[in-house]
Amino acid sequence: MPTIHEIGEFLEVFAPRRLAESWDNVGLLVGDPARPVQRALTCLTVTPAVVEEAVGEQVDLIVSHHPLPFQPLKRLTTETLPGRLLLRLIRAEVAVYSPHTAFDSAAAGINHRLADMLGLIDVLPLVPLPNDPQGLGSGRWGRLPAALTLGELATRLKQCLRVTHLQVVGGEEQRMETVAVACGSAGQFLTAAQAAGCEALVVGETSFHTCVEAEANRVALLMPGHYASERFGVERLADVLADQFRQIDVWPSRQETDPVQWR
Repeated sequence: MPTIHEIGEFLEVFAPRRLAESWDNVGLLVGDPARPVQRALTCLTVTPAVVEEAVGEQVDLIVSHHPLPFQPLKRLTTETLPGRLLLRLIRAEVAVYSPHTAFDSAAAGINHRLADMLGLIDVLPLVPLPNDPQGLGSGRWGRLPAALTLGELATRLKQCLRVTHLQVVGGEEQRMETVAVACGSAGQFLTAAQAAGCEALVVGETSFHTCVEAEANRVALLMPGHYASERFGVERLADVLADQFRQIDVWPSRQETDPVQWR
């Protein structure tokens, strides 16, 4: 069986830590690198439901997009949610690895995958990483083979992410050909999208004031929600790990759900 260290080495090649944002916390966050792995699951976030699934299914490793812990902890007690989750995982000897923003920006990462799903061509990083040997960076932007209206692009995005609702900024008939994508909470990419000449930016979520700024600058926004903009990526990551490590059972969490409900 592969060890946690060996799976981590593969993930480091798949989503190199050099691509992570400076504020992020990526890599092996909990666990013994020498421990062998027989069962693993991927998830967007380590929640109580995910922890109970991992412990109940005797999982050795959770590969979570969002880090746990994310912020530095001065205490590890049951008085906080991160403390309760971490103590439960440590008692059950479940390791946690997070690729987070490195996976967002990787060559086969979430943003590039989302650009492909939307049918963008000539795709480039929205914010290139200086002197990166692979020419990678944060976000992606590219062209549609033929211009779409905002309504048509919204319909395509909903089909890609298997959602029934999303938020938009812009007119239904507003036409666009150049589109940027940045998963998760990514309103900070609006300026880069404008500089690239994009008529639309797909983000998971952003602030009201970013929406006002986008509307004023005639950049359409499409916001399917943080969960929807990234969950497909960890489902795909489970397939990647299963292909690479045929000896282990790997699956995307079956208990993880979006805490935000659309009505």
